[in-house]
Amino acid sequence: MTDRMATAGPVPAGLGGRSLLMAAGLFAVLAVATLVGGRYGLLLAIGLGFGITLEGLRFGFAGPWRAMILRREPAGLLAQLLAIALVAVVAIPLIGANPSELIGAHAPVGWAMVGGAFVFGICMQLVLGCGSGTLVNAGSGNAVAALALPFFAVGSFLGAYHIDWWNGLGLAPVMVLDGLSGLGVTLAALAAVALAAIWLGVPGGARLPRRLWLAAAALAVLALLNLVVAGQPWGVVYGLGLWAAKGAVAMGADLSASAFWSAPAQVERLRESVLTDVTSLTNIGMIAGAVGVSLWRGGLGTAVPGLPAKAWVAAVISGLLLGYSSRLAFGCNVGAFFSGISTGSLHGWVWFVAAFVGSWVGIRLRPGLGLEGPR
Repeated sequence: MTDRMATAGPVPAGLGGRSLLMAAGLFAVLAVATLVGGRYGLLLAIGLGFGITLEGLRFGFAGPWRAMILRREPAGLLAQLLAIALVAVVAIPLIGANPSELIGAHAPVGWAMVGGAFVFGICMQLVLGCGSGTLVNAGSGNAVAALALPFFAVGSFLGAYHIDWWNGLGLAPVMVLDGLSGLGVTLAALAAVALAAIWLGVPGGARLPRRLWLAAAALAVLALLNLVVAGQPWGVVYGLGLWAAKGAVAMGADLSASAFWSAPAQVERLRESVLTDVTSLTNIGMIAGAVGVSLWRGGLGTAVPGLPAKAWVAAVISGLLLGYSSRLAFGCNVGAFFSGISTGSLHGWVWFVAAFVGSWVGIRLRPGLGLEGPR
């Protein structure tokens, strides 16, 4: 999914083990469908598809940005732009034709939103994973991601708790590029970014390997399925915050002081099973899909060479800030960048610029924090 600390050579699982993995995945989907409904079972299956694609085809967000900044290798970024374009061609007209049934990842631009995206960009390079990357890396056994993930959830919960105060600093009206003209502008902007990446990249660096073509196409199909089945675009951050909020309530916390968590819709969501939350289901599926791919290859875990204590502290703080900042920014690389741009939201483009600048900063902070240096 993203750069790894180090990897040991896996021993591929045998035919019996792989058959058990496939059976377990099918059983989980059928169990959810039986318990809470076919729609939710299908969403879990879509989440499994995301996890299998991201981990199996080594498609990520943080790693390709790092490759572009450090080595001027644009292939991974180009694959992201291609996937977004494929989704936009279908999603923007589809949402326009079904406004009462489908919603886009539309959000306003504001001071906190820009600052949140910038901080998110820094932290995702410190842990080498964005929202989806942290889920998938944790599922594949990456120790740094596994440590960061629960703090990501806590940060998302806290960011939502405080979001009304942050939004009070100022928000512009939501701006959406819709209709055929909006689709044309979106595709033209994606092409312009792609051409700039090719121009800035190393000679020959724009050639996409077959796995990235396949991954871009698979993610586009899965994202469109998510939109149709869930009624909303692919997202990550809300589900993580909901998990932490449910944990807080279970421990007796009173969330009535938060305008966000005390809203009727959120109170109802806190009372219901996590299996009826569409974002939670795809998040669970991503983790499980990554676990499945790792076991298919022969086992979980990545060897972490003796990181100093400050590196582990940095991972904890980065995880917390990833969650908090992504709530202020109305999403992560998935919810804001991928889904925002592909459904015509202007905030997705602003998020992209702010987070990319933050990534540049984060890469340069890594050596001083005892994390893996630039390579």
